[in-house]
Amino acid sequence: MDSTRSPRYELRFPSLTKSAVLMAFPCDARGEVNIDQLAEDAKIAYLYARALIGREYLLPRVEALEA
Repeated sequence: MDSTRSPRYELRFPSLTKSAVLMAFPCDARGEVNIDQLAEDAKIAYLYARALIGREYLLPRVEALEA
């Protein structure tokens, strides 16, 4: 791994049901999503996933992405 590049992260919302799909959004190492940098449809999906934690999605987790 190139140590000069900073790791990238995703905040992932795993599906709780078979009808929902995994949702993933770029975030920092603490799991904070910069909603202002998301496209409009991604903003809507992010807010949707957050609103449906416990119904359609499990608690989100931060995952480091390989460069």
